[in-house]
Amino acid sequence: MKHSAIKAAAAAFVFCLSGLAAHAQDASEKEIERYRAMISDPLSNPGYLAVDRGEVLWKEKRGTKNVSLETCDLGEGAGKLEGAFAHLPRYFKDADKVMDLEQRLLWCMQKVQDLDTKDVIARRFSSPGKASDMEDLVAYIANKSNGMKIAIPLAHPKEQEMAAVGEALFYRRGGVMDFSCSTCHADDGKRIRLQGLPNLSKPGKLPQETMAAWPTYRVSQGALRTMQHRLWDCYRQQRWPIPEYASDSLTALTVFLQKQAAGGEINVPSIKR
Repeated sequence: MKHSAIKAAAAAFVFCLSGLAAHAQDASEKEIERYRAMISDPLSNPGYLAVDRGEVLWKEKRGTKNVSLETCDLGEGAGKLEGAFAHLPRYFKDADKVMDLEQRLLWCMQKVQDLDTKDVIARRFSSPGKASDMEDLVAYIANKSNGMKIAIPLAHPKEQEMAAVGEALFYRRGGVMDFSCSTCHADDGKRIRLQGLPNLSKPGKLPQETMAAWPTYRVSQGALRTMQHRLWDCYRQQRWPIPEYASDSLTALTVFLQKQAAGGEINVPSIKR
């Protein structure tokens, strides 16, 4: 066989293998989506256990003031939860800063309840057999915005500043691998193993679908996770220094991502791998 014919045959073989691999990936993703659909009902979705626990925590009297969080203002008025998550992060005049939901809850625990939040922060992410107050509260509050559109306010100068800082962080490369958020999330069609990576650099459908699905129940972790956990884990996988929980930098990044996701319809807790 001539050399050119051998090269052509080899190329055809590689193309065939690539096609089979792509077909297998598509088939696997369809099975994953079918599984998610099976357990997406509130009666089947384990994430709704966190919603129920969060409701109890929201109404529980704690701290030296022995009061509940029901007077906490999440942006829509004291105690009002409907639509609050859809409009966060946002600027709060009483704190004179832009906060995401977890930052604001910590602030309310400290100011409204006079609660020592050291234990809450230590248990910010759940582990087997140990629930997280913050994950449960976020699940409960976020669920109250189901069916609503992501629409964060960007009129205040500090909100605009946080959006700009968040965008800069999205593209900022660093760590031992010289990665940034954009390394994985600024191009179409990227994957990690079988997992598709949404392009979050352009406003529209992909950011909408992504951000509107958090908090989510992670089947692989057996736990409900918030966006704070997702960003923390992304930085960990990039081999960056682990960001401080509820830090302004993570809030800024969330502002940018929510800006990209404007108009996305919230449906949480969702189900992810």
